[in-house]
Amino acid sequence: MATSLKNLSDFSQTEVADAAAFRFGIVVAEWNAEITQALYDGAYEALIQHGAQEEHIKTIKVPGTYELIAGADMLLAFKNYNAIICLGCVIQGETRHFDFICAAAANGIAQVAIKYNKPVVFGVLTTDNLEQAKDRSGGKHGNKGVEAAITAIQMASLQHELAI
Repeated sequence: MATSLKNLSDFSQTEVADAAAFRFGIVVAEWNAEITQALYDGAYEALIQHGAQEEHIKTIKVPGTYELIAGADMLLAFKNYNAIICLGCVIQGETRHFDFICAAAANGIAQVAIKYNKPVVFGVLTTDNLEQAKDRSGGKHGNKGVEAAITAIQMASLQHELAI
């Protein structure tokens, strides 16, 4: 597997834009809270590290990954954010529920981005087990929350550049 030897959150070769001028919303699922809190911590720290101002970061919590869609929509409906970061974790179980939630979340988050013409970042882990989730929320494969924050910064910067 390509990820077995790689920290996916290594952005040392990437020039990340300055986030100081942008407003970010973060929507965090409470289901699998141990994992989603680690994703949130990584995302928040990455935003701050790249210049985002604390007062320009709004965080809301929703019950689960499926509700990330409505949370992102609500944030964009009530305030002008440059990007929204959606953080969740769905771990494969014995039923097809996993498939339905993952597909709905991915499609719904994309639809919110299209509806508002704003970056809405899919920072959702879809893993086979808890160990894989831990590996991708601050473990040996990095932190998907950091990746989502960098994506949000880069996309907000791109949209700003294109608007000039």
